Amino acid sequence: MDFVAEDRTAPAPAPAPAPQAAGRAPGGATVVPLHGEIDVLTATALSERLDALTARPYPDLVLDLRPVAFIDCTGLGVLCRARNRALARRGRLRLVADSSSFLRVLRVTGLSDAFEVIPRLPHHGEPDAEGAA
Repeated sequence: MDFVAEDRTAPAPAPAPAPQAAGRAPGGATVVPLHGEIDVLTATALSERLDALTARPYPDLVLDLRPVAFIDCTGLGVLCRARNRALARRGRLRLVADSSSFLRVLRVTGLSDAFEVIPRLPHHGEPDAEGAA
């Protein structure tokens, strides 16, 4: 399976090997839903897309990993790179994940404290992990 980042504000795009535009959450964050596998075969395309989304100052990204079936060390590296780029530009990156196996991977690799992990997409007016609405 390949990952697909879909634009939730536009009609469904035709299937493509490269990710599509990301949508916006009510609070203004860019939501990137990911599907399938994030591994050595999909890492380059995903990394390019996340680089574009973290190129400007103050990026606010929410990566929805709930539909992801598999992630390898290359995929974790892509997530780390996106996090580092967002923080370097005084932004933030949140991961939406509720899979116990993914959360275990983060713990085992020592990355659980590196990422802000939330169980569902943020909703407008709902406080986030930092208490901001």
